[in-house]
Formats: sequence, structure tokens, C-alpha cells
Amino acid sequence: MNLALDVASGVLMMAGAVIGVIAAFGLLRLPDVFARMHVATKPATLGVTLCLAGAALRVPGASTSTKLVLAIVFQLATTPAAGHLLGRAAHAARAPMSRHTVIDELRPLPQSPEDHPSP
Repeated sequence: MNLALDVASGVLMMAGAVIGVIAAFGLLRLPDVFARMHVATKPATLGVTLCLAGAALRVPGASTSTKLVLAIVFQLATTPAAGHLLGRAAHAARAPMSRHTVIDELRPLPQSPEDHPSP
């Protein structure tokens, strides 16, 4: 049983570390703030979650495991929300977009006179 926990913990931690390294390369390679923000939040959240889950399998005692599980829950709840807010702030500050960006869903729609009837 101890060997199975060691292997599972090691696999989770290594997977989290690999995802973290891939995210670090993404931060260096991606063209604009929006793509970098994506790679800073989504893969990093998964990588940290996997590492914490691997640690939770190996630490002694329920108290420490509970703290690690709570850290996972807070990581999953706060990081995506923070990334979303940073993306909205970058868009409001008119951060330049990559030439590969096809759709800007936050761009205001053009207003036509028939959309607003005159009083």
C-alpha cells in the first residue's frame, strides 16, 4: 500500500511540475497579454492542484491533508476569477491584441439607428 501511495504521489507531483514548466514556456512564447494570462492561470492552476494532491497523499495526519485540500479548493476558486478580472482590466486598458486574434467578444457592438427608436 505504501508503494502504491508513493507511486501515485510521485506521478501527480511530476505531472504538476511538467504542466508548470510548459506554462512557463508559454509565458515566454505567447504573443499578447491575453494569451499569457491564459497560460498563467489555467495550466498553473492545474499544475499546483496536482502537486498539492500528490502532497496530500503522502503527508501524515488528517490535519495537514485537510489544509492541502483547502489550498486546492481556494486555488480552483480564486485563480480563474483573478485571471478573468485581469483580462477585463487589460481589455479596458486597450492592451494590444495579437494579429492572430480573430474575435474580440468584448468589443462594443456597432449601434444602428433602428436599434433605438426615437421618442
